[in-house]
Amino acid sequence: MKIICIGRNYRDHALELNNDVPTEPVIFLKPDSALLLNNKPFFIPEFSNDVHHEVELVVRINKLGRHIEPKFAHTYYDEIALGIDFTARDLQNNLKKKGLPWELAKAFDQSAMLGSFVPLGDRNIQDLHFELHKNGQVVQSGHTADMLFPVDQIIAFVSQYFTLKIGDLIYTGTPAGVGPVAIGDRLTGFLEGAEAFYCNIK
Repeated sequence: MKIICIGRNYRDHALELNNDVPTEPVIFLKPDSALLLNNKPFFIPEFSNDVHHEVELVVRINKLGRHIEPKFAHTYYDEIALGIDFTARDLQNNLKKKGLPWELAKAFDQSAMLGSFVPLGDRNIQDLHFELHKNGQVVQSGHTADMLFPVDQIIAFVSQYFTLKIGDLIYTGTPAGVGPVAIGDRLTGFLEGAEAFYCNIK
């Protein structure tokens, strides 16, 4: 199982971090040791003083595929969840300045918080609203219609480079509003108004 993450997939988020708006999907990976499941707490790692929350829609691949055509991509998933791509922003900024990969800032243990999956059903994956609340206040609010690269396009693109296997996860990018977490914070994710996860920061 691999975790495939899409960077800068919402224009406002790219701009809030002073990044260029990409012309094709920005891809990075996390190992399976990054997963944080079952509403377990997130412990701020000692190597960072500036860990940020990034709430994202997540899809789980349900069959083997490579070189998938966009028109067939929707058949490769049927469940969705919300997750958080925890990012050590101070490390990431230093790595970016040096032109180095982001993995130390993005792929550390428990950096991929994941809520429970629910069936997509007959819902349009590009017409979903989701939010992240921090201590009861809305800090991120996104709509999948605002993705620069829709889910099916992402799957088609990624599958040109990596064989997709059953159980692979795709974190589809975060909207604007990312920000730091602190010990004692409580993060709660909502998908279409229903609670999708909670996570206490330790």
